[in-house]
Amino acid sequence: MKVLVTGGIGYIGSHTVYELIKAKHDVVIVDNFSNSKKETLEKLKNLVGQDLSFYEGDVCDKAFLEKVFQEEKIDVVIHFAGFKAVGESVEKPLLYYQNNLESTLTLLEVMGKHNCKNLIFSSSATVYGSPEHLPIKEDFPLSTTNPYGTTKLMIEKILKDLYQSDSSWNITILRYFNPIGNEESGTLGEDPKGIPNNLMPYIVRVATGELEILSVFGDDYDTKDGTGVRDYIHVVDLARGHVLAAEKLSGLSIYNLGTGHGYSVLDLVKTFEKVNNVKVPYKITDRRPGDIAMCYADVTKAKEELSFEAEKTLEDMCRDSYTYIKNCKKQG
Repeated sequence: MKVLVTGGIGYIGSHTVYELIKAKHDVVIVDNFSNSKKETLEKLKNLVGQDLSFYEGDVCDKAFLEKVFQEEKIDVVIHFAGFKAVGESVEKPLLYYQNNLESTLTLLEVMGKHNCKNLIFSSSATVYGSPEHLPIKEDFPLSTTNPYGTTKLMIEKILKDLYQSDSSWNITILRYFNPIGNEESGTLGEDPKGIPNNLMPYIVRVATGELEILSVFGDDYDTKDGTGVRDYIHVVDLARGHVLAAEKLSGLSIYNLGTGHGYSVLDLVKTFEKVNNVKVPYKITDRRPGDIAMCYADVTKAKEELSFEAEKTLEDMCRDSYTYIKNCKKQG
């Protein structure tokens, strides 16, 4: 099976490329390096021990995508490409709507023209908004609290309408919870440009001394220690979920990808300190607008239909995150 991975040099994309190749699939990568690094492509090549079919360009560029589909006989597309910072989406909503929607619409148009109607879409648990009860099931009401999440929800609606109009498409929507960790050798990993938006990269940079202190947004939630609780999933498990989904595409399907367990911010900090034998100084600050107290998945459907189950622990996530950054420091 030949799989096109858009945004395949990014954090989740690169891990998924690695898992696809381990599973003996052919992979074609498209990325424009807007939020990824060219050295990741070289690292991927070294990790898999082979050259990779790579095209540098923007998924919004129809002529570029046409070229890719003309040169490669694509069976399945896994669509990661898109802007993904929640805070930035609030500041620059038009940028997010234009990029994330236009790239998907252009991709779907070109896929249809080339009779490639198998798609896995990278969605997010943000489409559940503030759920009324837990754990979160796939059939819960959908709503969003920021433009990033709204682009995901709008694309889900577009995909459902597309399938309704033409059932020869096979579309799987994967709603991720909070991916952290890195491939265990420390070759691939998450090292976002600028100040990190997500918790784990921030913890890592405080642990290495690059940043002074971690801000914990609120300790007065109705949780065991007052800090927000989330479902963290190891990115390698998440990547494996994409491989399973690609191998079982049929009709229109939606799955949560998480562990089904909730961990608090302080759980994460304390586990990171313990497994890596480092200190992560933190301070309690005000809650962020739009943040919810608890969010974790019901993963029954993915287990029953995809045979997917997260295998890695919170300790693995914390250890592997630090291994990657320590490797980067050695090389840098």
